[in-house]
Amino acid sequence: MRKFLCLLALSLLSCKRDNPELRSKPQIVVTTSILADGVKNIVGDLADVVALMPAGVDPHLYKASVRDLDKLQNADLIIYHGLFLEGKMTEIFEKLRLQKALINAGEGVDENLLIRSGPEAHSVDPHIWFDVKLWAMSMSFVANQIIDWKPAWESQITQNSTKYQEDLRILDQDILSKTKILREANQALITAHDAFAYFGEAYGLEVKGLQGLSTLSEPGLRDLTGLVSFIVEQDIKAVFAEQTISPKAIQAVVAGCESRNHPIKLAGPLYTDSLDAEGTPAGTYIGMVKTNLQMIFNNLSS
Repeated sequence: MRKFLCLLALSLLSCKRDNPELRSKPQIVVTTSILADGVKNIVGDLADVVALMPAGVDPHLYKASVRDLDKLQNADLIIYHGLFLEGKMTEIFEKLRLQKALINAGEGVDENLLIRSGPEAHSVDPHIWFDVKLWAMSMSFVANQIIDWKPAWESQITQNSTKYQEDLRILDQDILSKTKILREANQALITAHDAFAYFGEAYGLEVKGLQGLSTLSEPGLRDLTGLVSFIVEQDIKAVFAEQTISPKAIQAVVAGCESRNHPIKLAGPLYTDSLDAEGTPAGTYIGMVKTNLQMIFNNLSS
């Protein structure tokens, strides 16, 4: 952390900053690709939205660079996910709050709706985007905060936000209809790490991950054996790799199932902590959720 603060100090003293006064539009810097897409839907062409973490980057493993700190220092507005998704960077955002306009998107979700693994503040599960209703709640909060920051944008922000909220409502209904079929087939979603807890709670589908909330954790033999037993007993048809995580651990699950005479498909990858590249089907938040949903439905319902 000390090294990170030193980098921040260097960034603040840097003479390479761009000049915000010369921009044609305000610049909003956000942390993740998922959050960037949500903010773009809200602000439209009113601002340029820049993501620190490009598509395909796991935020659990991300380390900020001096260039990133320059972007934060030069931003007109900073929006971060919060809920400790950005790890130690959270402390940097709190320090920048003294001199920069910041929005913590996670503050838009009622604390009673958050999933926790323990009583500590950092034990909260940050993957709220897998419950579309919670994501809609967060994005509505962000829209209102942006209006507070730029009152002159209220009409356009309100119009954009209303459309986005309707798109999210339709997406939520699609998930509900497909997961209902999977529940009736007694299927469950098995993934490499525990990113889909909100998905399971929101849509009534049992979800199990081999690793914990963070991709930094390592699964043990007991975790592997228990998961294999569950899959065999429940006659689960497929397990899923994830885009930003090595498939090695989930491949061990497949091998364990095969050793128990239960052949199983290794499907995916599912998109969890990042979007796919821009212009691809999973290159937007809604596209990512639809891609995941179709992948899950096709492999567990057939």
